[in-house]
Amino acid sequence: MTDLFAYAMQQRGDADAPLAARMRPRTFDEFVGQEHLTGPDRVLRRAIEADQAPSMLLWGPPGSGKTTLANLIAAQTKAHFETVSAVTAGVADLRRAVEGARERLSLSGQRTILFVDEIHRFNKAQQDVILPHVEAGTVTFIGATTENPSFEVIAPLLSRSMVYTLGQLTDEHIGTIVDRALEDEQRGLGRHRFVLEEDARELLIEASTGDARTALNILELAALVTQPNVDGVRSIALSTVEDALQHRALHYDKSGDQHYDTISAFIKSVRGSDPDAAVYWLVRMLDAGEDPLFIARRIIILAAEDIGMADPAALPVAVAAQQAVHFIGLPEGAIPLAEATVYLATAPKSNSAYAALRKAREDVQKHGGLPVPLHLRNAVTGLMRRQGYGEGYKYAHDYPEHFAKMQNLPERIKGHRYYEPSDQGYESDVAKRIAAWWGQAKG
Repeated sequence: MTDLFAYAMQQRGDADAPLAARMRPRTFDEFVGQEHLTGPDRVLRRAIEADQAPSMLLWGPPGSGKTTLANLIAAQTKAHFETVSAVTAGVADLRRAVEGARERLSLSGQRTILFVDEIHRFNKAQQDVILPHVEAGTVTFIGATTENPSFEVIAPLLSRSMVYTLGQLTDEHIGTIVDRALEDEQRGLGRHRFVLEEDARELLIEASTGDARTALNILELAALVTQPNVDGVRSIALSTVEDALQHRALHYDKSGDQHYDTISAFIKSVRGSDPDAAVYWLVRMLDAGEDPLFIARRIIILAAEDIGMADPAALPVAVAAQQAVHFIGLPEGAIPLAEATVYLATAPKSNSAYAALRKAREDVQKHGGLPVPLHLRNAVTGLMRRQGYGEGYKYAHDYPEHFAKMQNLPERIKGHRYYEPSDQGYESDVAKRIAAWWGQAKG
């Protein structure tokens, strides 16, 4: 537990601090992005400038400005600003912070703002420690998280905090931040006469994926290895940025929003018959370290739910992909996953089997265990035969086209229809057979 370390480094101009820490904005005029929160007339900015910051949760992707907003609050407030990192702190640290807040409030009337970085890493018991002191007004709570607060923050604490969502920075925002770092002579690289070649700048911006910290870290590493020419100018080339970049870590948490958002994008791209988007999201997941068997399971579900009877071969293809990736592993296992993805994305679509399942389940839940019609029961004893078990049953193979029309549902739900075939792919033939057997109104 400490005061904001990065903010302190800024104030004393620590030349040894990383470029990202040195360039962290000190005022709202230097803040880039999140205009919906930090614009001159926005409520949050006005509250911070008036030293009336409410308890809040700052939710956004890495490098979007959450800690920077905390820095700005620290600079503006007359309250004591206490920082706790949920990565390293525990219940004892929280209690010490709260006790200090209580003493300051009692002795001098000074308020305390408790900033908890990465609040999602605190479990329920740790978050419970904060709650009563927020309710009592002992501390004003500010939490920062990359995870959805609805899932990661306890409901009572969530209900007592304003949730401010920070979006991923745009390429224009990242470009502004990079250019400012190159030009700033006090905190940035300006005094060393660095020039970032245009194609190198484009790659750096693209590689940062909206993360300002990543962009500045790549820039700093590329700058460190760039030597001046005869004129003293240090020109950072595309090859240098590529070398500094190597393989960037994708923003992906296998147990968090990125996990669910990306698999959702994959499923919806396959369902939407877009093989290009589907393969892109597949690669995003694989490159981020997603479990390939998790992807394979989703592909099997997709085959049955969204392709279904329009192409019954889709399910065997999906199961074969699961068996293949289980057998050979990665990286080669990505190939059958890609094949199955493309097959499913380009196959005709029907959810009729899935819809039939849901409709039948509704009847089962509504009507319970309705009795099996007597003619469908097996007459395995004389008593059962005398009671009519099996009487009137028609053996389909004894009839023309191996079809015998019978009432096979319980009497109470006679005529209910669950499976309604589409006109897609193979299922159009199924629809013709059903119409020929049962007529338009199956019953």
